[in-house]
Amino acid sequence: MPTPKTIRTRALLQETATRLFAEQGYDATTVDQIARTAGVSHMTFFRHFATKDAVILDDGFDPTIAAAVAATPSTLPPATRVCTGLRAALARIELPDQELVRQRVRIASQHPALRIGMYANTEATREALVAVLVEDGGEEFAARVAAAAVLAALTVALQEWCQSDDELPMSTCLNAALAVVEGAGS
Repeated sequence: MPTPKTIRTRALLQETATRLFAEQGYDATTVDQIARTAGVSHMTFFRHFATKDAVILDDGFDPTIAAAVAATPSTLPPATRVCTGLRAALARIELPDQELVRQRVRIASQHPALRIGMYANTEATREALVAVLVEDGGEEFAARVAAAAVLAALTVALQEWCQSDDELPMSTCLNAALAVVEGAGS
């Protein structure tokens, strides 16, 4: 369990890096600049993030999402389980500052290497969801299709949300995407 100081330092590094990336560009910003601007050492940065791209890409939500999907009744169809579990996880996860998330997604979606990292993160989430669904006796093909469909919808919603200046909360957009997957949205 991370200490309050660890949580604060990690958040400070993410906020500082995001601001510097937005001002100077991702490629023009160095880890040394991020650490110096945040008032920590180079080594402290690497205690919290393994790489420069991790400061933008890491979210740590997969275990919470997988546990929420695992808690849904195994008798539900796979897509319903994923949507239900994701809604439950969204209600429990303490999301960082909305504007910080919006900036991080914008930065990641505009940089080729970070876009690849976003894709890799989505694939890791998909595999975690598939593992939960299959572990409960679900058919692997159906689990893969359901997880991929739901995550694709969330990706579209997140990218649409981050490109707008709408005051709508991110969770509202994500829930709207889940409703579309379930056939209840417009």
